Order: sequence, then C-alpha cells, then structure tokens
Amino acid sequence: MADKQTVARYRENLQSETDGAALYRALSEAETDPDLKQVFARLAGIEEAHAEFWRRRLAEIGVAAGPEPRPSWRVRALGWLARRFGPQFVLPAIAAQERRDSRAYDLQPEAVARGFAAAEHGHALLIGAAASAAPKGLPGATLARLEGRHRGVSGNALRAAVLGANDGLVSNLSLVMGVAGAQVPSETILLTGLAGLVAGAGSMAMGEWLSVTSSRELAAGQIASEAAEFEAFPAEEREELVLIYRSKGMSETEAQALADRVMADPKLALDALAREELGVDPEELGGSAWAAAGSSFLLFMAGAIVPVLPFLLLTGTAAIVGSLVLSGAALLVIGAATALMTGRGVLFSALRQFLIGLAAAGLTYGAGALVGASLG
Repeated sequence: MADKQTVARYRENLQSETDGAALYRALSEAETDPDLKQVFARLAGIEEAHAEFWRRRLAEIGVAAGPEPRPSWRVRALGWLARRFGPQFVLPAIAAQERRDSRAYDLQPEAVARGFAAAEHGHALLIGAAASAAPKGLPGATLARLEGRHRGVSGNALRAAVLGANDGLVSNLSLVMGVAGAQVPSETILLTGLAGLVAGAGSMAMGEWLSVTSSRELAAGQIASEAAEFEAFPAEEREELVLIYRSKGMSETEAQALADRVMADPKLALDALAREELGVDPEELGGSAWAAAGSSFLLFMAGAIVPVLPFLLLTGTAAIVGSLVLSGAALLVIGAATALMTGRGVLFSALRQFLIGLAAAGLTYGAGALVGASLG
C-alpha cells in the first residue's frame, strides 16, 4: 500500500485529467470550425487516456478507484458558457489556467516518464494560440507552426463581462450608501442611484467608444504607412517578412520561399505585414467602437441596478438593508465568477469580492454620515 501522499497525488491527477477531458469535450461540441473541433476532440482523448493511466496506478498500489470523479464546478461552468456563448468566450480563461497548470507534472517521475509533462506544455501552447486567434477559429497554418507563435492572449470576453458588471455594482453601491449615510429621504437615494447608473454607464460607454475609435484610427494610420513603405521599398519589406518568418522557427530557405509567395500578391503582402509586423487585423482594426460602447453600457448598468432595486420597493432602513443584502449576494456571485479566470478557490474569490465591495460601501457611508452631520 502506497503512502497517503502518493495516493492523494494520484487522485488529484485523476481529477485534473477528468476535468480536462470534460472541458475539451464541451469545447469540441460547441466549436463550429471543423479544424478546431477536431483539435479539441483530440485533446479530450489525450486527457481521457491520461485519466485511465492514473486509474491503473491507483489499482496497482491497491487503492480502490471508488466512484468516478465528476468534473469540477469550474469546468461545468466553463462548459456551459462555451455552449451558450461560444468557445472564444471562455478560451482566454482556459488558456491562463493551462499556463498555470502546465508545470504540474514536471516533478512527478511517473508523468515525466510517460511524456505527460511535455504534453501539458504543448496543450498550454495550443490553447493559448486558439485563444488569441480570430473568433472564426484557428487557421491551418497556425496549427502547423504552433510552436512559433508568440502573440499574447487577448479578447477575453468573459473577463470583460465580469469586471464590467463589477464596476457598475461597486461604484453605484458606494454612491448609494454614501448618500444613505447622510440620512436623506429614500426618494433622494433612489434618484441618486438612478442618476449614478445612467451617468456611470454613459461614461463607460463613451470612454470605450473613444478608446476603440482611437485604436482603430491609429491602426488605420499604421497600415497606410506600411502600404506606402511597401510601395516605395518592396525589397526592404520582403526582408522584414523573411526576418519575421525566421523568428517563428523557419529555416532561411523556408522563410525566403514563403516571403516570395506572399510578395507576389501585394494585397496579401500588406495583410501579412500588418498582422505580423504591426499585430493588426486589417479587416477588424480592433473591432467595432459601437459594439464596445454598447456592451460596456449594458454591463455597467447590469451591475449598477442591483443596489438601486430595493429602493424601488422599500423605504428607510429596510431599503438600505435590502440594498446591502442584494448587493452582497451579487458580489459573492461575481467573486465566484472571477475564480473561473484566476483558478483560485471559489470560496476565497467570493469572500474576497464580498469584503472589498462592502468595505468600499462602508467607507462612503461613513463619509456621507460625516458630511451629513456637518451640513446639518
């Protein structure tokens, strides 16, 4: 019989591989791009094989397998989000977790001997590349030269949604509690909360619109400059492409041949230079400013309405207590949602968010009480 530490390690590995297999199956089912669907299905098969290995190891040391481990709550939540909103909605969060977990097998001799450690590092690279690819999927050329990618993970829609709602909730809760601390009538608190909701959502939307518009204008200007350079100095631009392809791991011969093929089509060459040298998608230019503004408005408003709702139905102390209770519950939910991205424990994340949000509300309530007493 093996020691308790080894048994616990084997069981933890089995749970981890079970989670991985379930998550990749969910991504495969939700993915519409046939190449990515196949990749996710293949990854799920690898994780299932790894899980079976740890089941056998437990049996070899005389430990009953027990009930089949269920996927964790985090995996089930990510799978639901992937099926509801598409894999790209959750891939950045999964990629971040894969990077954190990629070294889990590095110091486990059984896993290293079976090649599991190298496989986990490869999975992290693959999911990172999928997360940073365009929403329509991962192109075949990217899959073929996966090891050469060096772009960071971007487009984290899940993170934006959670933090956008959190901004609205915490800021408007603090505003409402600050006014409540001044002992003003409930109607005044309600009016203040609604004004804060509209003002905050509008400010977030306009700020996001300006940010994306400025980014698009900058990208368009960079592409125009690149086009002028391409027309004036084609040989130098070709050499830049060669250097880019060499940095991705291609041999000199491969890089020269690929650069020649790309330069034969000016439109394709400019597209390649914009993507590889500037990191800009000429077709998207950073996305729609109006879509970004609209989503920011709605997300902020979704959070900001929570502390105001009780004042629509109640008055006085009951409304203040109701606002704190409802906002506290929302803070716990948002904290739990952040655990999907950070990989921290759900209880820790939920309580941390809860305490920070209520601390902000307590601070402004105290400030409101002081100002109210002074004015009175």
